Amino acid sequence: MTQPLLLIAAGGTGGHMFPAQALAEAMLAKGWRVKLSTDARGARYTGAFPDAVHIEEVKSATFARGGPLAKLLVPFKIIGGIMSARSAMSKDKPAVVVGFGGYPSIPAISAATWMSLPRMIHEQNGVLGRVNRVFAAKVNKVACGTWPTDLPEGVEGIYTGNPVRSAVLDKAAAPYVAPEGDVSLLVIGGSQGARILSDVVPAAIAALPADLRGRITVSHQARGEDETRVKAFYQEAGITADVQPFFSDVPERMERAQLVISRSGASSVADVTVIGRPAILVPFAAATGDHQTANARGVVEAGGAVALSENQFTVDAVATAITDILTQPARAHDMAQAALSIGRPDATERLVALVEELAHS
Repeated sequence: MTQPLLLIAAGGTGGHMFPAQALAEAMLAKGWRVKLSTDARGARYTGAFPDAVHIEEVKSATFARGGPLAKLLVPFKIIGGIMSARSAMSKDKPAVVVGFGGYPSIPAISAATWMSLPRMIHEQNGVLGRVNRVFAAKVNKVACGTWPTDLPEGVEGIYTGNPVRSAVLDKAAAPYVAPEGDVSLLVIGGSQGARILSDVVPAAIAALPADLRGRITVSHQARGEDETRVKAFYQEAGITADVQPFFSDVPERMERAQLVISRSGASSVADVTVIGRPAILVPFAAATGDHQTANARGVVEAGGAVALSENQFTVDAVATAITDILTQPARAHDMAQAALSIGRPDATERLVALVEELAHS
């Protein structure tokens, strides 16, 4: 008997490709065959996918890049991609098609809709991306990595969560040590840090009451161009700090932390809620559809985090928020538990269950 085929369609960003990879690995372990449909740009991010995943490059395009001629050719490239995807599916019919967003997912989801194949999408952020919004009402299921997610009227979402790395799962629900003695603070801003965090957080820590400031050790992820000045500031202020452009051991540092200060990207929020740590979140103001504000909403409403917009993210406001959390051990503990309460460490398993349900329906 031929193994069932899962066709995964995903665009070329880590936010789309990581959950796609997690599902691919899990379905291979279940005995399924897996194909990944992406474009040339997305193919650059497939190095970590298992060798058993067959990579298919399809034509797609976006109106967001290129000049007038490139934009004029976009519809023709998309149509060509859809026809190519339909031809491939006719020869090797998928049991289920799953889209993770991005323009490269258009051909596969369009062809699956055309052929009435079981299909679903997964949205990582609290606001649907452009492509997922187009298909939300045309698929059988909409899996949501963030909750709540803003959905079109009449569309129901299923909160699966966002798959996290195995290193994060190893630290899931790690016991929280209340800030009654030495305090560890983790500052992260995406894969390469965030300038606003380097501009504000060091000065905010320096402005803390002396007894609290003296107990703090900081792990601060700063952009390469900011690293030297951030290190110098902490040193001159007498604050113990490890400043690097990239931390390869974020889960370990988060486990030790009494407080996390972070952007509210979908993967960062997932890490905070799976491990369970109080957080001060500063959404990226230029994020498409203000989706980072939406990403922060659920954990803030649960009581696990404080969100400060970029306009609110001042030295005084951050110093006040840090003080309020770290001088109230009971509140800090409750925030950690609240963050944990909305985490989905089993996000991959939930996606697998939806795929299997679609395959049998």
